Amino acid sequence: MAALVSFSLWAQKQVVSGTVVSSATGEALTGASVTAEGVAVVTNGDGFFTLKTDGMQKAITVSSLGYQSSKIQVEGQSQGLKIKLKPITIQLNEVFVMAADPRDLVEAAIKAVPQNYSRQPELYNCFYRETAMKRQHYVYVAEGVVDMYKTSYTKTTASDRVAIRKGRRLLSPKQGDTLGIKVIGGPVTSVILDLVKNTDFLLNTEELDNYDMKMETPISINNRMQYVVAISPRCNMPYALYFGKLYIDQETLAFTRAELSLDMTDHEKATRLMLVKKPFGVRFKPKEMSLLVDYRYVDGVMHQSYIRTTFRFNCDWKRRLFSTPFTAFCEMVVTSKSDNAILPIRGRDSFDRRDAFFDKVDYFLDPVFWQDYNIIEPTESLDRAIDKLLRKHQIQVK
Repeated sequence: MAALVSFSLWAQKQVVSGTVVSSATGEALTGASVTAEGVAVVTNGDGFFTLKTDGMQKAITVSSLGYQSSKIQVEGQSQGLKIKLKPITIQLNEVFVMAADPRDLVEAAIKAVPQNYSRQPELYNCFYRETAMKRQHYVYVAEGVVDMYKTSYTKTTASDRVAIRKGRRLLSPKQGDTLGIKVIGGPVTSVILDLVKNTDFLLNTEELDNYDMKMETPISINNRMQYVVAISPRCNMPYALYFGKLYIDQETLAFTRAELSLDMTDHEKATRLMLVKKPFGVRFKPKEMSLLVDYRYVDGVMHQSYIRTTFRFNCDWKRRLFSTPFTAFCEMVVTSKSDNAILPIRGRDSFDRRDAFFDKVDYFLDPVFWQDYNIIEPTESLDRAIDKLLRKHQIQVK
């Protein structure tokens, strides 16, 4: 009887995997959304994904910015799929595009937030990963499954919380690979960078006055046409501003995507925003800070779906002639929404923005660590780096 029960439970599981590419160029599409009923992941830097579901799915939906969304049947074959998305050719109505006032459009989208986003508390299951590279070599990898609690979008982010359910980490044991630098980030960025809800960040009247705006070519996301509003700093403020693009659904006026890049003109301002702490004697030189925030329709309501942050900076010790380039990268994807009773995450159980993810998770070792969890698959280069770092640790232990 136990054997029959085990077989029955396993039979309800399904794993769908494959690669998403452009049909025009054959290029792998990074960050493409892959969804089935109730679950979602995104493709990695190689365009590869694995989607694990609790029940057998007949089809998955694949979408990417600027491409036609595609519904792929997976009943006959669910492994090793090669999915080709077609680029969308847009016929512009130039008179309409040029006549639209971008500031009025953004303000109309802000007013439409209550009708476009959830008015109920929600609990999401997510996958989070952060990595650091010294030059072209990975020196740090940490990843985990987290819960994200969000109150209604009619409220502020004050009660929004993130809690780590399961995580692991791996740090290069080689002396000199790491410096103890901490930049802003961590799982709590899902709260800070929810621009639609955290209006203190950008989408408020006072902050928008600091930017010039212009309409750009419309684009399609998930087969829905989007207005594109480009923003750029228009004045000098005591803090660094952003260049970027806001994507607004033409039908509902919902914010669907934001791409932002910190203005690096003044390195001192950029450093104040990016850097949390560093060892005494290390000089920090910022090069790039870019942010991507995606939202997705689920049951007719917009939900946060994917966040990615990239930091590039140089560090050196005083009196050294050359500096060393580092890259820090964080991403989090919402994999599913909890259908159970929605309870707030208690403050003592939540991840604080002052916390380091490294200190909250365990050492990286178990080869079947993720089991049935949905994750962002590591790229081929990251996979090799993980194996290399594990070998270094094993040698050090021996």
